[in-house]
Amino acid sequence: MNAGRKHARRAAKFQSRLLAISRIPPNQWCIRSYRFWPSQNSAFSLLELLVVLAIIVILTTLYWGSNSGSRQKNMQVQCENNLQKIYLGLEVFANEHELKFPEKPGARVSAEPLADLVPRYTSDTSLFICPASTDRPLDRGVLLQKQRISYAYYMGWHSKEPGDPLMSDKQIDSKSKAAGQLVFSTTGQAPGNNHGKEGGNVLFCDGHVQASPPYAAFSLTLTQGVVLVNP
Repeated sequence: MNAGRKHARRAAKFQSRLLAISRIPPNQWCIRSYRFWPSQNSAFSLLELLVVLAIIVILTTLYWGSNSGSRQKNMQVQCENNLQKIYLGLEVFANEHELKFPEKPGARVSAEPLADLVPRYTSDTSLFICPASTDRPLDRGVLLQKQRISYAYYMGWHSKEPGDPLMSDKQIDSKSKAAGQLVFSTTGQAPGNNHGKEGGNVLFCDGHVQASPPYAAFSLTLTQGVVLVNP
């Protein structure tokens, strides 16, 4: 009998709470409903808040830590795609100019000779900005040669030899480099830091792109008549 009475009292108490809640306007449910559901843990303690914040920080760190490598790899692939698309314009240009790629005597930056590609051979100037770099997007209303691009250019080639470099991510300097020599930043600081300290991509005269760590994985030497023009 006592158990039955207790059960009846609990049911009546529950019904009275539901009735009270039903009389509260919907827009006040989240605020006032707590009055009818008293609890000893109705608010977070400072310790609980600190624990929650610590968990969020740990999960965020784990997420970005596990994805930083894949993000960098994705940027490297996007950069490779940029170079290959630029090469399509370079190839058409060369076919129309006795297999000679764009040249601009006395060019000081790579945008000067590569400006010959726009707009006839490529109209998408966003390709000249490496997606992993901090370079600002190009202004379509300004000539390419008057803007800063992300890629270096080996000016003077007129062949499709697979071993000849044609373009690359910006390099630490404009010198010839043998395999094993420093070509991209090792610190993540400029110059040569399109991809931080992860190296960069190199486009060759036959259209293939190859990634290299900061110390050149292959020869990037200059021959007579060919100069490396950095951005």
